[in-house]
Amino acid sequence: MQQTATGKVEDVFHYMQQLGREARAASASLRRIDSGRKNAALEAIATNLDASRDALEHANREDLARGRANGLSDALLDRLALTPARIDAMIAGVRQVAALPDPVGQIDELRYQPSGIQVGQMRVPLGVIGIIYESRPNVTVEAASLCLKSGNACILRGGSESASSNAAIAGCIRAGLEAAGVAVTAVQVVSTTDRAAVGALITMPEFVDVIVPRGGKSLISRVAEEATVPVIKHLDGVCHVYIDAAADPEKAVAIADNAKTQRYSPCNTMETLLVHRDAVAAVLPRLATIYRDKGVELRGCPVTREWISDALEAEEADWAAEYLAPILAVRVVDDFDQAVTHINRYGSQHTDAIVTENVTLARRFLAEVDSSSVIVNASTRFADGFEYGLGAEIGISTNKLHARGPVGLEGLTTRKYVVFGDGHVRR
Repeated sequence: MQQTATGKVEDVFHYMQQLGREARAASASLRRIDSGRKNAALEAIATNLDASRDALEHANREDLARGRANGLSDALLDRLALTPARIDAMIAGVRQVAALPDPVGQIDELRYQPSGIQVGQMRVPLGVIGIIYESRPNVTVEAASLCLKSGNACILRGGSESASSNAAIAGCIRAGLEAAGVAVTAVQVVSTTDRAAVGALITMPEFVDVIVPRGGKSLISRVAEEATVPVIKHLDGVCHVYIDAAADPEKAVAIADNAKTQRYSPCNTMETLLVHRDAVAAVLPRLATIYRDKGVELRGCPVTREWISDALEAEEADWAAEYLAPILAVRVVDDFDQAVTHINRYGSQHTDAIVTENVTLARRFLAEVDSSSVIVNASTRFADGFEYGLGAEIGISTNKLHARGPVGLEGLTTRKYVVFGDGHVRR
């Protein structure tokens, strides 16, 4: 049973050490559990979430009221809210993870060597994963389900703004684990909101194998700078849509509208729209009307402002801004190369899209844009684990080592070499 830390730094440290020891022990027990037991636990968690809707919504109302009183922005309040549809999505995500193939124990590339031995690579869990996140309580469920299915124990540290929601969700998870005969310490939700807990979690390499921070730039920067545990991270979601001269105008308008206005707060929302000079007349006035009607503030380059009279003048900082709000930077470019150069200079290597009917340029965009997700003729909003068929995601990685893009089950495993012989000895 978890104990709430008293608030003193030394007490928080000892509390986190205890969680770490329990998580390390639980990770060992998970290696002995087969896929059927994992799936039974996931189904029990989904059932508990479904049966606890009233309690979840009540807890979330507490968090929302406290957030408004503390002056949380509309974007953060949107991330914090647990609507009935989002509860539905949490439940569906858990069940989708349960339905996915279990990567643990798979042996790939098994082949004979000249010596007669067989050598292959087996997928195995990373061990213990620490997840630090802000606002979104659904991350608690996503992280727990992915870690459990991939055979990892996890320590989840949510933000103080979602404390009540996370506690209610944690109860559903614990009950599901217990019902399936899985160690309840396989998923531990940190019960203290003391910031010292983050400092302890990211500096416990003896207990924690990987840290995944999900939140604002300040949180992720702090974790990246201070962690002594490997980190899977992305700092910003400065995502682009480039409308090429060869774009279908109908597709372009629909994609640029959806990429910005479907939701403003996610990290895969478009923050900068790039339009080829030859496509401006066909798409920019129509998009300006749509954005104006939806209350989106436009900040444009000089050519953009010639076409959109009420657009504000874009400053240099706008091209690298992650607004997470109804604000959009718009730039007209001379050609494909200028668009790619802009994206690679100002983007955050998260998600970028091109709208074009030119197959050659589409392939060049895929090859030349250095981002974790690159999209042709679709909205940037598709860049998440659920839409990619991963069931859910533990985060988006812009790292180039180990995992990149939405991190699902395979991203939470590693490989070790396995060797089969029959009395072979090396000569």
